[in-house]
Amino acid sequence: FNKSILLFIIALGLHLSLILKFHTFEIHNPKKMSKTEEFSKHINEGYSCKGDYITLGGGIFEGEAVPNTHVKIPLKTLNRHGLIAGATGTGKTKTIQVLSEQLSQKGIPVLMMDIKGDFSGIAMPGEEKSFISERHQKISIPYEAKAFPVELMTISEQNGVRLRATVSEFGPVLFSRILDLNDTQTGIVSVIFKYCDDKSYPLLDLKDFKKILQYATEEGKVEFESEYGRISTSSTGSILRKIIELEQQGATVFFGEKSFEISDLMRIDENGNGFVNIIRLTDIQDRPKLFSTFMLSLLAEIYNTMPEQGDSGQPELVIFIDEAHLIFQEASKTLLNQIETIVKLIRSKGIGVYFITQNPMDVPTGILAQLGLKIQHALRAFTANDRKAIKMTAENYPETTFYKTDEVLTSLGIGEAFVTALSEKGTPMPLVATMLRAPMSRMDILSESEIDSAISKSKLAKKYNEVIDRESAYELLNKKIAQAQEIAVERKEVKPTRRVKEEPSTTEVLGKSITKVVTSASFIRGAFGLLTKMFKR
Repeated sequence: FNKSILLFIIALGLHLSLILKFHTFEIHNPKKMSKTEEFSKHINEGYSCKGDYITLGGGIFEGEAVPNTHVKIPLKTLNRHGLIAGATGTGKTKTIQVLSEQLSQKGIPVLMMDIKGDFSGIAMPGEEKSFISERHQKISIPYEAKAFPVELMTISEQNGVRLRATVSEFGPVLFSRILDLNDTQTGIVSVIFKYCDDKSYPLLDLKDFKKILQYATEEGKVEFESEYGRISTSSTGSILRKIIELEQQGATVFFGEKSFEISDLMRIDENGNGFVNIIRLTDIQDRPKLFSTFMLSLLAEIYNTMPEQGDSGQPELVIFIDEAHLIFQEASKTLLNQIETIVKLIRSKGIGVYFITQNPMDVPTGILAQLGLKIQHALRAFTANDRKAIKMTAENYPETTFYKTDEVLTSLGIGEAFVTALSEKGTPMPLVATMLRAPMSRMDILSESEIDSAISKSKLAKKYNEVIDRESAYELLNKKIAQAQEIAVERKEVKPTRRVKEEPSTTEVLGKSITKVVTSASFIRGAFGLLTKMFKR
């Protein structure tokens, strides 16, 4: 009996020992997380923000949205610029709309280049349809329909708030780069600007510049040569042809007064929402020179106007440039260098610039390297070159163990995209396939009557849509030339004329002839000789 009790006690002790060891193992070796849980933890840690942020959507793993895995972009790094790329029909337009709405809600104004006419619907609230409700349920983000304050603007003949700039505001260097002039021609442009400064001639529009250019080699040739040196007519002819090319693309409407004030892009409405300024550019798709000119002048004006901000808590303005390849395809090397320089420097003024295009390779390498936020929608591989381009695109993104980047790039659905951004410390956030939230505003454009109504209520339209053509270099030079011509005519009239001799009568002619003969030496000698002979007889 005692032996049995002893064996029982030993068995019980062993059993308790095993139980204790098992629980100790559980404590020190918790249950291994699933791959989806690892993904969720990785993204939530990688996209955590101490400061304010905007939410783009929810993470996708193995083709499915993972609930409560939100992709948050810190406001602090939104001035580090960005890229939104992807094939046609993959959702780039709606992504820009979402970003604009989120920024506006945070009190950050937006400037959008609307090449295709897709963004005016931001002025009206959206409609919660079943597919929107389903999407937002998957990513655990509540949906709200909302309209945002909008200004519709134009640089052409389209209806909207007129954006203009004067030639003098460009300055000789920037104006020469837009025209793609050589060093000699740039020197002549500098002389033209100097002459206008010296003579206090306002240089407002292209007709002012053309008039002075012609004056320098015609009526004012002597004046220019005495003060500034000789100006070649062949060089002025080349410059004139470049200006005519610019005019043919519609630049006449853009150059002039009243000049747009950059501060009017920074407005906040009474509810604290930043204005979404939409520049309607649907009629300049085939005029890339004008588009490049406008963009460069705008960026330069913003850079020169805005004070230094450094790395503040949020940007002062975010600019979206749709169809960015239109800028880069036709731009000269000089113009590209100028754009790259401004993009590098403008972030210190609190300005974020976002380029939207089909392929990241459309953006020059020097500019691509400056972009902090990258949103890459699906790419299509139809040819061998397409597949090579996709592999090159995949190499531009951070490495990840959760995706085969080049494969996922071709399988992303509409409204899905790879996202990577900069953290508040400036380090890259993890690459994440994202199911983007739906726009809160209307996902369609405004009707013509709605556009007319919005513009008629605009305070800026009343301020800028009045055409001003004050006296400038063109008129002043025409006056100067006219005055010079009047003085020349007056001098010609005052100059004494030769007196016309009256024709002498026949009697006068005969008398003069007789007098001339009688008083001649020969006649006198002959007369004296005759008299001498008479006296000798």
